[in-house]
Amino acid sequence: MTTQEKPAGGGPAPDDSSELEKFGYRQELERSLGSFSSFAAGFSYISILTGVFQLFFFGFASGGPAFIWTWPLVFLGQLAVALCFSELAGQFPLAGSVYQWAKQIAKPATSWLAGWIMIIGAIVTAAAVAVAYQIILPQVSTAFQLVGSDADAGLTSTPGGAQNAIILALVLVVFATIVNIIGVKLMAKINNFGVAVELSAVILLIIALAVHIKRGPQVVFETHGTGEGHSLGYLGAFLVASLMSAYVFYGFDTAGSLAEETTQPRKHAPRAILRAITASFIVGGLVMLVGMMAVGNINAEELSTSGMPYLLKSTLGEGLGDAFLICSAIAITVCCLAVQTAAIRMAWAMARDGRLPFSKAMAKVSPRSKTPVLPALITGGLTVVVLLINLGNQRAFFILTSTAIILFYIPYLMVTGPMLVRRLRGHWPRPEHGPYFKLGRWGTLVNLVAVVYGAGMTVNLIWPRPEVYGSDHWYFQWGAVIVTALIVIIGAIMLYVRRRTWGSAHTSPEHMPDATPDSLPG
Repeated sequence: MTTQEKPAGGGPAPDDSSELEKFGYRQELERSLGSFSSFAAGFSYISILTGVFQLFFFGFASGGPAFIWTWPLVFLGQLAVALCFSELAGQFPLAGSVYQWAKQIAKPATSWLAGWIMIIGAIVTAAAVAVAYQIILPQVSTAFQLVGSDADAGLTSTPGGAQNAIILALVLVVFATIVNIIGVKLMAKINNFGVAVELSAVILLIIALAVHIKRGPQVVFETHGTGEGHSLGYLGAFLVASLMSAYVFYGFDTAGSLAEETTQPRKHAPRAILRAITASFIVGGLVMLVGMMAVGNINAEELSTSGMPYLLKSTLGEGLGDAFLICSAIAITVCCLAVQTAAIRMAWAMARDGRLPFSKAMAKVSPRSKTPVLPALITGGLTVVVLLINLGNQRAFFILTSTAIILFYIPYLMVTGPMLVRRLRGHWPRPEHGPYFKLGRWGTLVNLVAVVYGAGMTVNLIWPRPEVYGSDHWYFQWGAVIVTALIVIIGAIMLYVRRRTWGSAHTSPEHMPDATPDSLPG
């Protein structure tokens, strides 16, 4: 099988829909996304101007300037995961990314839990991303500080800051939900614009900071004494600081989630996944490196509290600093949009297979917008619920959002783990792999690195260390463990209750092409 080129007049390649039918589905979503849109979906989910601007302070406070070494290490681990995903995206061009990939190479229970955990993780991530408005907008203008005082600007830890964060975040979540209901074309246009702004802004930012360089790159060897108090010395501080990089490098699988809306997905999706994570690594690393070389006072306390907004304003001045913060706000907007889009496609893909409660209603696609409306409303509504937790208990919100990244690492392992088992048994790549992306002789090694890294970082993320989760109450310190366990247990109960009704076919009849059930894959 070969991949045909996109017709000159636009629209899907002739074989896109027919290939979809081979998996037992018919074309329901609008297939209109090209190569850049596919890349933009993954890049905007990672979103350097969101993650780095939101979390630089944590990495710097935990490990000093030397924390930047966590960036290439986490990148290499996640690159191994992305390479495995690229092979799968080329073989299974289906909406739902890890759910669909696990369904093809693992047991049904594994794929269901992977999808379930990812949906919850995406909803919580959308809330965490939306809250980032509070870190950026009030520092551009206190007019965005609608409640509280000017002293709350840029903070989410104070009562006034938390309340204002919810107001700003609600506006963003409602906007993202409306866009996702209107259709994928509008989503893609907004997302492409946002990514173009983010890429342009981050390149200009690197240049602007480079003009102000005050010290050499040896700054990356300074630890600022952050290893003191750790039983493992600086290694302990470094492991804590690595959470900053781990919080940024995920979501690149989104390009796979939009496979049924992408032309030539077998060709474009694997490339989009790898380009998104690589571009994010390069520009994000340069922003942090050049920023630490350019900031006036590398020992300033504000670098550990305000982080990147302080670094920009103190180095570039108020006007130019605000301009880049506005670009960051645009990046936050499209990041939240991409996160919710991925959650919607995951929920729809599972509902289409009859794997969720109220599946029939959730699997319906609007004939007008060609998008799943009910999953958009449900994911948007649940994101609002998560946000409202921040009003009642900011610590609980922090624990919940910190757990979000764990809820991605676990499903990633549910794909890379079974994939490694298949490789070792000689069942992957399959004989019918075709001309699509393949790791060749490096496949087993890369897959092994992906599994070892994923397991190690999951333990690092969930470890109940006081430096991350606090030590004032045991239930906060163990919050990530408790929340993750509850989500897995609830999912396991739902799995046990619903799996008896799934039947042998993997799709609901209304989503199958015109064929007899016996002719479809089981």
